[in-house]
Amino acid sequence: MPRALPAGQDEHRLLGAEDRKEPCAGLGDRRVPRGRRLAVHPRLGARGPDGCCPARRRGGAWEAGELSGPTAVSLFSGAGGLDLGVEAAGYSVVHAVELDAIAVETINRNRRRHFTNLPEVRPRDITLTDPAEVMEEAGVRREEVDLLVGGPPCVAFSKSGFHLEYKRLGQDPRANLLDDYLRYLDALRPAAFILENVYGLAYRNQSAPFYQRLRAGVEALGYSFCPAILNAADFGVPQNRQRLFVIGSRDGRPLRHAEPTHWGEHERRKAPPNLLSLRPHVTAGEALADVHTEPMPGDEVNGLYGHLLPEIPPGGNYLHYTEHEGHPDPLFGWRSRYWTFLLKLDPARPSPTLQGQPGPYVGPFHWENRRLRPAELKRLHTIPLDYELAGARKDVQLQVGNAVCPELGRVVASVVLEQTAEKVAVTV
Repeated sequence: MPRALPAGQDEHRLLGAEDRKEPCAGLGDRRVPRGRRLAVHPRLGARGPDGCCPARRRGGAWEAGELSGPTAVSLFSGAGGLDLGVEAAGYSVVHAVELDAIAVETINRNRRRHFTNLPEVRPRDITLTDPAEVMEEAGVRREEVDLLVGGPPCVAFSKSGFHLEYKRLGQDPRANLLDDYLRYLDALRPAAFILENVYGLAYRNQSAPFYQRLRAGVEALGYSFCPAILNAADFGVPQNRQRLFVIGSRDGRPLRHAEPTHWGEHERRKAPPNLLSLRPHVTAGEALADVHTEPMPGDEVNGLYGHLLPEIPPGGNYLHYTEHEGHPDPLFGWRSRYWTFLLKLDPARPSPTLQGQPGPYVGPFHWENRRLRPAELKRLHTIPLDYELAGARKDVQLQVGNAVCPELGRVVASVVLEQTAEKVAVTV
């Protein structure tokens, strides 16, 4: 099953684990019918016939569109990580909604190379935007878009900042952005949708009302609601990064998630029965072997604790300096800090989760005792090295840490496309 539960968590802690009527893990039985196949576009992969593409608005009149395959609209696009995966799976992103100006600049810098059917994006507050306006600009009508994708900001459901009372009480106003996703799902009525968020959204805690409202909203619109917690490393990404993915189909039938292709030890999980058929996790050392970078300002880890990093072995963290680990001059109590404090990459394992706004001593740091450079962040996240990230170094970190790993996005979007392939299948 593609569910990697966090350490110490049981499945009953996840909302919906006991009341799902049908499983939503693994590939389904709905494939391209025998004698049919998906046409292949040289850049985007599987494509469909002209008949499935949306009409385009030209000079005030609707006419047949030029697109030759399934289309997608992206919400909360960020720097375009999920959109890269969607494009690689075979969809064309025809509109993107994003508020952050630097992330919008990133998308626009990469449109010609990576999003060739995407018009120029401008910063836009989704809470103040009418979906009809987006549909007008994208040249699409109701039920013409094949896929709606998006990852509403996850801060309200993340473990980060749970020392704040308003977050523990479920009063973070950013949680309401899930309602905006539903608003667009209702207006566009795409053939399918993908929603990504931190796995904390699915816990039986202060996130429960938001998760239940999301599920009820999706199902009230007639869509299936199929959640799974996926670890990016289990699908070939050199990073242990667990996220919640919800997929669904307009016709209400369950969609199944992809089965993992890789496996490695992570937290307390046990090896699956099909272990011998899985490839080992891609390690940070393998991923960075051919990434050559030069020293740059900001590499150094200085300040109160920076000088401690060189003594910590690869894969270790501040616990190296505890009495429990046998340090002759312990500086920290056992489990007195977050795991990521002074955490160093292990070249023999996938990277730990890359964060968007790490503190000055929050890793992962490179095993060469420095901060990760932009090209290294991109490779560990499966972002193409030619993908330009706008802004200063801290802006690059934020964009990468907030993005869906494109390779995992490709996997999720591919199985959605495969199970809705009758929309784009070509008889041969």
